[in-house]
Amino acid sequence: MNQCAYCRKEFSAYLDGAVTGAVMHQIAAHLEACSGCVADFAKWRNAQSLVSSLGPAKAPPNLALRLRVALSQQAANTAQEKISRGRLRWENTFRPLVWQFTAGLASTIALLGAVALLIGMFASPEALLARDEPLGMATNPRFLYTSLAPAGAVGDRDHPVVVEAFVNGEGRVYDYTIVSGNTDLKTRGQVEDMLLYSVFAPAQVFGQPVRGTVILSFAEVPVHG
Repeated sequence: MNQCAYCRKEFSAYLDGAVTGAVMHQIAAHLEACSGCVADFAKWRNAQSLVSSLGPAKAPPNLALRLRVALSQQAANTAQEKISRGRLRWENTFRPLVWQFTAGLASTIALLGAVALLIGMFASPEALLARDEPLGMATNPRFLYTSLAPAGAVGDRDHPVVVEAFVNGEGRVYDYTIVSGNTDLKTRGQVEDMLLYSVFAPAQVFGQPVRGTVILSFAEVPVHG
């Protein structure tokens, strides 16, 4: 009985080849003489074969987009925390100084305004150029292209799928919301595939790329499912 208990305890390591040669010889010799242990060993071997036939688990097809969305949301939360700390520092330290500075500056501005008014009465107005643009001009994200091979379609002419996509400063979508249209799992998978392989010109403020949103309408748009 002690020999049977010892051999059964080592069956898993014996199947994996993780025992010494002496132990392997000992277990093999015991299996030749003990029918009970042979039956138990057969169950271990069948279970190992079943597990091996399953193969490695496959990752979901939209795992990359979900990871990118999670990382972008984490980065956004971190940025909001920094803004909150900066706002608190402003309220406690700099704001009182600004009020004191503003009180003294107001009288100076009033004096300069009076002088500028007198000068303006005698100076000729400067012509305004028709093509002048404001320095703070902002642009929205703009779709450039997609590398997705066509296969299947998202939405149709009578029932389009309208999506609000959130584009980062590199022109990649990091999150999205289906505003209207079908929202089943198949449609969401097709939309995520389309957005994952799409490239946008990012939004710009003062000529610098920033995050922005864009509204997309899918109606009989072929995508790879």
